[in-house]
Amino acid sequence: MPAAGATASVVTIIQQRLTALAPICLEVIDDSARHTGHAGAQGGGGHYRLLIVSDAFAELARLARHRLVHAALDDLMTIRIHALSIQALTPAEYSAMSSMTLPEHTRFTALL
Repeated sequence: MPAAGATASVVTIIQQRLTALAPICLEVIDDSARHTGHAGAQGGGGHYRLLIVSDAFAELARLARHRLVHAALDDLMTIRIHALSIQALTPAEYSAMSSMTLPEHTRFTALL
């Protein structure tokens, strides 16, 4: 598992690269500690959850949204990221979602 400084830099790099999608909300959560010891965890790369809200996702299917995110993170996906959970929403979808009560496992912490 990467050292704390390495993990922080991956989060920062993810945030920097995703600015290309002009997000109005962006949150990256490092979940690596929750996955210590599972198969594949020793191979390197961390586990992250991502919430990104952008007009760039308008009229795109879920798979196309994920492809945009993966394209922005390209080389990180092969070396520094082992698993990435993506929630890619338009502002209208996020607004509708935020008014609902979400189960604990899908709830994100405060946004930017």
